[in-house]
Amino acid sequence: MTPISSLWGGPGRRGLAGLVCAALAAGGLTAVGVAALEPGAASASSHREAPLISGTPQYDNTDVYAFVSPDKPDTTTIVANWIPFEEPAGGPNFYTFADDAQYDLHVDNNGDAQSELIFRYTFTTHVKNKNTFLYNTGPVRSLDDPNLNVTQTYDIDLIKLRHQKLVSKTRLADNVPVAPSNVGKASMPDYGKLRDQAIHKTAGGAATFAGQADDPFFLDLRVFDLLYGGNLSEVGRDTLKGYNVNSIALQVPNDLIRESAAQPVVGIWSTTQRKNARDGWSQVSRLGNPLVNEVVNPQKDKDRFNASAPWDDAQFLKNVTNPELPKLIEQIYKIKAPAEPRNDLVDVFLKGVKGLNQPPHVKPSEELRLNTSVKPSAHPKRLGVLDGDNAGFPNGRRLTDDVVDEALQVMEGELVGSKNDLGDAVDANDKKFEKYFPYVAQPTSGSRGQLAKGTTSGTDVRSQLGDALQPAGASSGSGDTVLIASSAASGAAGILLLGTALAWWRRRMRRPY
Repeated sequence: MTPISSLWGGPGRRGLAGLVCAALAAGGLTAVGVAALEPGAASASSHREAPLISGTPQYDNTDVYAFVSPDKPDTTTIVANWIPFEEPAGGPNFYTFADDAQYDLHVDNNGDAQSELIFRYTFTTHVKNKNTFLYNTGPVRSLDDPNLNVTQTYDIDLIKLRHQKLVSKTRLADNVPVAPSNVGKASMPDYGKLRDQAIHKTAGGAATFAGQADDPFFLDLRVFDLLYGGNLSEVGRDTLKGYNVNSIALQVPNDLIRESAAQPVVGIWSTTQRKNARDGWSQVSRLGNPLVNEVVNPQKDKDRFNASAPWDDAQFLKNVTNPELPKLIEQIYKIKAPAEPRNDLVDVFLKGVKGLNQPPHVKPSEELRLNTSVKPSAHPKRLGVLDGDNAGFPNGRRLTDDVVDEALQVMEGELVGSKNDLGDAVDANDKKFEKYFPYVAQPTSGSRGQLAKGTTSGTDVRSQLGDALQPAGASSGSGDTVLIASSAASGAAGILLLGTALAWWRRRMRRPY
């Protein structure tokens, strides 16, 4: 990463700047264009981004991705993630989608800031044996394995709307199995097989997946410690490394979601609705472009944004035209903030880039806009359109797009003459993404970390009691308690609790037995 005080970027990274500057010069965004963000007649990348949703992670949408499928360019893939910061070993209640939620993927195919299509996912949890606390009662070798005690299935409905009125509702798939949480190597010796079994093809040429995955978002979250420690001492570490999320991935034919071949631009966002006390539904999460509700909207607007819809985005316009982040960077690092109002940000993030992913007659609104006619790049560039790669962000969002660096550079005026090369020094995910659907990397296993002292991978610990079962690095004869999970001869899992040394107890607790 170039130091934040360096304001000049490389010569090849002029693609987005050229497009936007041309649009501005041609009157693509004027005072009248901004004023078009007036309220309509309708009603009303982000981890823990708002006060209310941070307390209910099952409903918290962390990121949305949309891109033309690299191996099937006649299709578009949408990936949406929920449940931030999943600790891989976070049992015994591992991570499930909520049964009382609607997980929606929205498509606006004419630029009117309204959904023409909604792909709705609803989940059901099944428990085989409620008399055990175990998620799985032995090694799991298939999604229908009796040892997988807690399972989920889901249905998908395609809802077609016109001016927010129902046109049709079609069941695309039902009772599709969910890939489970990756408990560990002993519990799930071939997790890749379970992942493959969770990919489902529909009769209409679509593919779907739901289950746990490695969190594909990469960044240094120490940005919230006074912008990287106040002196750039806190950059370069992917603070999401090792955490998982619950993913929904949907691959659909381009012709299903776009208005026509002549108008191939779609706007995409996701929402979560939760069943309320009146047996109705309340929207509690919304996400399109990354980082909007994290660093663009102030505290007073975060919960309201999560409950809102794109056609009502006029109420948040000032947060875009007068953003807080450049002012904070100026205060801490003495880099002058670009002049306001920031019409360049409105053009890129609320309307789409003219000549690339801006639909005709667009109503400015916060959506992830994708031109489905742009073919995938053979060699994707992490800075996407900013580096001349028109198949990347902000034309949709690929898993490999470095949206933090892109957002920082655009926020600091890359498109209005303040050329810069800002970034957080985290340029790629810690895991490689898959080459085929669902593309997201497999989740980190709950059995990561050091093996017990005196054991090797695959060792049957039932015959290795005593000192060999001390945690790695423990001193000989410490007598500390060790909890060991093992399989009984029948294959059912058991829990062996080895005794605690009385001498250790007396010494540490300093009280009589």
